[in-house]
Amino acid sequence: MKVIVAVMVILLANSCASPERTDYTQYVNPFIGTEGTGHTFPGPCMPFGMVQPGPDNVDKGWDYTSGYQYKDSIILGFSQTRANGTGINEFGDVLLQPFTGDKKEDFGETYLKKTEKASPGYYTVTLRNKVKVELTCTERVALHQYTYPSANAKLLVDLQHGLRFLTDSLVLDSEVKIEDNKTMSGYCHTKNWVERKYFFTIQFNEPFITSFQLPRKEKEAAPRYVLSFDLKDKVLKTKIALSTVSVEGAKKNLQKELPDWNFDAVVTNAKKVWNSYLSRIKIEAPQKQKEIFYSCMYRLFIQPSNIADVDGQYRGANDSIRTAKNGEYYSTLSLWDTYRAAHPLYTLIAPERVNGFINTMIEHSKTAGFLPIWTAWGKDNYCMIGNHAIPVIADAYLKGFNGFDAEEALQQMIKSTTENHINSNWTLLNKYGYNPFDSLDNEAVSRTLEHGVDDYCIALLAEKMGKKDIAATYYKRASYYKNVYDSSTKQMRGKDSRGNWRTPFNPLMATSPMNNPGDYTEANAWQYFWTPAQYDVEGMIQLLGGKKNFTAQLDSFFTIKAMNPNKHLGQEAMIGQYAHGNEPSHHIVYLYAWSDKPHRTGELVTQICSEFYNNTTTGMIGNDDCGQMSAWYIFSTLGFYPVNPSTGEYVVGKPQVKHAVVSLSDGKMLEIKNSNSKTILLNNRAINRFNINYKEISAGGLLNF
Repeated sequence: MKVIVAVMVILLANSCASPERTDYTQYVNPFIGTEGTGHTFPGPCMPFGMVQPGPDNVDKGWDYTSGYQYKDSIILGFSQTRANGTGINEFGDVLLQPFTGDKKEDFGETYLKKTEKASPGYYTVTLRNKVKVELTCTERVALHQYTYPSANAKLLVDLQHGLRFLTDSLVLDSEVKIEDNKTMSGYCHTKNWVERKYFFTIQFNEPFITSFQLPRKEKEAAPRYVLSFDLKDKVLKTKIALSTVSVEGAKKNLQKELPDWNFDAVVTNAKKVWNSYLSRIKIEAPQKQKEIFYSCMYRLFIQPSNIADVDGQYRGANDSIRTAKNGEYYSTLSLWDTYRAAHPLYTLIAPERVNGFINTMIEHSKTAGFLPIWTAWGKDNYCMIGNHAIPVIADAYLKGFNGFDAEEALQQMIKSTTENHINSNWTLLNKYGYNPFDSLDNEAVSRTLEHGVDDYCIALLAEKMGKKDIAATYYKRASYYKNVYDSSTKQMRGKDSRGNWRTPFNPLMATSPMNNPGDYTEANAWQYFWTPAQYDVEGMIQLLGGKKNFTAQLDSFFTIKAMNPNKHLGQEAMIGQYAHGNEPSHHIVYLYAWSDKPHRTGELVTQICSEFYNNTTTGMIGNDDCGQMSAWYIFSTLGFYPVNPSTGEYVVGKPQVKHAVVSLSDGKMLEIKNSNSKTILLNNRAINRFNINYKEISAGGLLNF
């Protein structure tokens, strides 16, 4: 189906317009993606908040990176932190488990599945022991409410617990103080995906009458307590405040954000805040589609997490205490994933956060020596490849965001791409013009290709700043992808230091550093072939010998059957070799815009949206990866997508709704209509191109497909 695009400016009638009456939280289903590989979680959280309290079924294993799987029948307890949709476990700090009777081990409890419910800012479940659990939170403080079957109540406080990955010890050291019969405070120093410290204070609305420290097991370095209560009304409320800095910081967070015990008021406020974010895009669609869309919006805004305390202090990458500019310092930066669509989407619908993201990246680099790769609790775990803070920073600058030091940003980009560090060997790249597979342990081709994306973005930024020599250097480096192109196989292929191609070579075999080391990162040669198309489609068309061959290559990609697809190697949600379950494929459907078959983009977008997203617990195939999978759906529903993550250009696809309204900055609004016309119009003017740009979108108006 051909599409039409038209845009005309629509401004808010006046600043005193009637308040938003629609409750968009009614369309959010936090259980979407909690069964299978989505790795989402149902517990409450706040947009970009520090805490995410929720149930933990299991504390280790790839299936339980968020601590939760919908079909699991046991709840170990309720911890206060977790990441959304990741592939590795982290967090799970301060586990609490209410119980009755006498227990000294095995505190896991079955629960009544029909009682488990969740909505933005609220979660509830009733355990088999008849304790009703309710959770809510502010940005930095979790609030639990337990309703026991009698006044005789007990609570496990487990500080050894955490969501673990390849470790059986977790806590290196800890210090916990029972301040009085209503307060516990302390810290834990842990080593898992990252080595970090978290500080906490726990307050109860009722005094505990006894406390018993359980015997420590082998390799445990943090205490576990059993507290007993004699409750007046069978209800126990518990606040847990966290800080990266100190117990004092945690207490300040608690006092500022949650000085009282009004559970319902906290839930109401969370709902209000979530509506302020969810309502930034309004769509007209059937109930099912609204639930998918607004649940994607919800997940998009869960992280990155602002880990600065209310006074602006945070613990930096080198463990030093610093004060964040404007009180913002973000972590859980899954940049290998989110640079593609999530961060470009933030520039449109959460622009007030963008400068904070960039300042965080710059400050991290000044402290750590290079830009963040993948951070948790302010520490880099060096997961994945590339230096993909670079396209995020370049995108922001080129779109006119100026709340950061651009000169400093460029210097940190240059430092990060000239001084060797983990997963970035510039000595090799500069010597050969590619990464030889016999000089690296794995991912040689993927590293070469992904460095090209970053180099191109540095060149763009430098050119915009008038630094032509720097731009020329990085544009040249961005062309290194051609050095690993094998014309005989029409693939990006591993090459050794003598210039020999890897033999044997199977372009259908996916590799991954953890499960099947090879030249590619959670993908195969077919999937990584298209990486340079994020910034140089014309160069790739030329490489293949013209548009006809480019079209044929795309057709082959979407039709060649997958060979024993393995979800642990990124082979999930497949259409031919296209794997929507992992990020390297996400831009590829939009490449048909440059081909002889531009209509295929719309057809494939519709297929992906209908087959790989749903409003059920299995409604996400592949890790959500801190909102990237969700961002793809949001953009594609609206009808455009940022193939190039830094130029502010969006390739037109096919809207999946008849009507949508996007709230932009300065009170502007973009209205999108799908009219099935035969012309592309912009501001009632026909345009003869397949993209629109950030300037046009951010001006507001009517986009009539």
